[in-house]
Amino acid sequence: MTPRARKVLCATALFLLFATSNSYLLAQAEPKTVQPVTGLAVQPTDAPAKSVPFKFEQQQPQAEQPAAAPAEILIGAGDLLEIRVFGVEDLTQAVRVSSAGDINVPLIGAIHVAGLTQGQAEDFIAAKFREGEFIKDPHVSVFTKEYATQGVSVLGEVNKPGVYPLLGAHRLFDVISIAGGLTDKAGKLVTITHRDAPGDSVNVEISSDPAKAVDCNLPIAPGDTIQVSKAGIVYVVGEVSRPAGFLMDNNGSMTVLQAIALAGGPTPTASLNASKIIRKTPAGIQEIPMPLKKILTAKAEDIALQANDVLFVPHSASKGITRRSLDSIMQVTTGMAVYGNRW
Repeated sequence: MTPRARKVLCATALFLLFATSNSYLLAQAEPKTVQPVTGLAVQPTDAPAKSVPFKFEQQQPQAEQPAAAPAEILIGAGDLLEIRVFGVEDLTQAVRVSSAGDINVPLIGAIHVAGLTQGQAEDFIAAKFREGEFIKDPHVSVFTKEYATQGVSVLGEVNKPGVYPLLGAHRLFDVISIAGGLTDKAGKLVTITHRDAPGDSVNVEISSDPAKAVDCNLPIAPGDTIQVSKAGIVYVVGEVSRPAGFLMDNNGSMTVLQAIALAGGPTPTASLNASKIIRKTPAGIQEIPMPLKKILTAKAEDIALQANDVLFVPHSASKGITRRSLDSIMQVTTGMAVYGNRW
């Protein structure tokens, strides 16, 4: 082989070797495609994740009901206020609001605070200190130590009658509970008198039925007067088993038969036909004859009694003599029986 042919053969071999190496390198550089396994929903690692459409239903937020704002307590005439100024102890004072609604504050003088809330009074006094250039940045606090105009008077048949401070919203049953509840002699009629309209009193009839009691639980305002009535009393005296005074049921009605039943019934010596009702009237004391015997035997109509009536069942003299004779006979008979046993 000639030297020229040898050189051509070597160059060809080198060229083939170089081409083969490039093909191998290019094959290694290309990314391998991973075939998914049949039956498994697996995405290739190099493939971009597909976005799954999702419909989001946004719920509309429910409108919040505004909370009921508490009743504002206003400063009134007669209230005792404690005024403090932060950092200035000399200006601390307790002052009572005058009948005109004014107070005297050191360095400021007389100012009108009646009808203001505590917060409004604090801002008003602080503004006065700034206007007069007495204090550069005053911080004022107003505290009501005594409420002279926020009280409610509870009178009548309650366990603890008196004047009670009423702060915030309250109702009739709340105030009666504060006053210790009703007494045993309380009636069902309650009178509410408002300070602003003393001539327009409201009469409330308290019911023992819970469904009806809700309707009579009226709101009470500061300055109101609550008068709890006293239940009527009927007195049964004379020839009855248990003479006493009996409360009429919640100011309701009571008849003669009911009163006699509460008194345990008439005694054997009672003069039923001579019974009577003693009643106080504007014209004086009135005596009303009562056919008790006929009422007890349902031969006469039952009579309705009024509060403070006195039902009098007198003693029968003839029945008394007969009764005493029968008692004597029974005593003698008993003595004879005992005497006979001894022999």
